[in-house]
Amino acid sequence: MITAIVFVEAEVARIPEVATRIADLAGVSEVYSVTGGIDLIALIRVRSIDEVAEVVAEKVNKVPGVVDTQTHIAFRTYSSHDLEAAFSLGAE
Repeated sequence: MITAIVFVEAEVARIPEVATRIADLAGVSEVYSVTGGIDLIALIRVRSIDEVAEVVAEKVNKVPGVVDTQTHIAFRTYSSHDLEAAFSLGAE
């Protein structure tokens, strides 16, 4: 499974509409509206890099109101459970 984090800049007046349309796309698992220099963060979970390219280039970027995107591919996932296990290594 490939996870991509996509930062989305959207037209301000259309942020809720853009978020809803992106959330409805196949391959998109979650969309968050956020503060800061970007408007939305979309999490994409698909089986291959080619599918990431398809979802971002052919779907997300074509949603009306999307101004720009930046895509980041996750290398490794850490959860609180994984971190607890890592810190307990060697502990007695």
